[in-house]
Amino acid sequence: MSLSLHQTTSLAAGFRKSLEGWSRAGIKNVEINDLMLDEFLKTDTLAAARTLLKDLGLTVVSSSARQVDLYIPGATQVTALEGWKKRCELFASLGAQRIYSPAVTTRKVTAEDYKGAPDCIRQAGDVAKQNGIPAMIEFTRISTFIATLPTALKLIREAAHPNVHPMLDCYHFWSGLSKFEDLDMIRPGEIAHMHFQDVPDMPRELMDNTTRLIPGDGVSPLVQILRKMSEKGYSGALSVELFLPEFQQADPYEMAKRIQEKAEALMRKAKVI
Repeated sequence: MSLSLHQTTSLAAGFRKSLEGWSRAGIKNVEINDLMLDEFLKTDTLAAARTLLKDLGLTVVSSSARQVDLYIPGATQVTALEGWKKRCELFASLGAQRIYSPAVTTRKVTAEDYKGAPDCIRQAGDVAKQNGIPAMIEFTRISTFIATLPTALKLIREAAHPNVHPMLDCYHFWSGLSKFEDLDMIRPGEIAHMHFQDVPDMPRELMDNTTRLIPGDGVSPLVQILRKMSEKGYSGALSVELFLPEFQQADPYEMAKRIQEKAEALMRKAKVI
């Protein structure tokens, strides 16, 4: 496995400065934040973004594209699918290896919504495939639709679209309703990407995005999770995505060095590097 940084981790630095700081720290794999790219493109070009990534020797292992109701049938799914199409086109042209949207919704979910979800997933997969980029679904702990690994696996398997894959976010997994034993449900090679964070020793009910910690600073059984994922054939990136203002406002170079030291120590202990 290899270490990656999600741009959300250095949000305050912006698109260019976050990448430049990380590159100086020796980071090679990055995950692009869609809103940070949008901000960059207000004053610069996509060609400039591609040149920046190339000059810094960075590989875009994944890209985020949050689209509310993308996988749930209804009028808002149509709008979400249009937004998804634009994001797929954008990130494909940037050379991103994957794209994902979290399974977020703002409406009450019914049993009928789950019946229609596979078709929505197939539509999202078709759009991504047309742009030559694999799509992924991220389950999130606060989602009222897909909040656990079992639900994500079930719906993706029902959709059976070759271009749609599950991903695993360690924060959403360990702070939410999933159980460690759920990892046994994963088929070899099924997980396409991972987000890598820790959680503090506190009631899960009080956790939110800002309680994500650098891997190794919390109580998640990350070594065991990595070993299990290795058994399942995962050998991709571990992308650290943090939201605490203390992290997001830090110097990107210094932040990357802190993350490298702690995350790679865990990876060595798990024998995945």
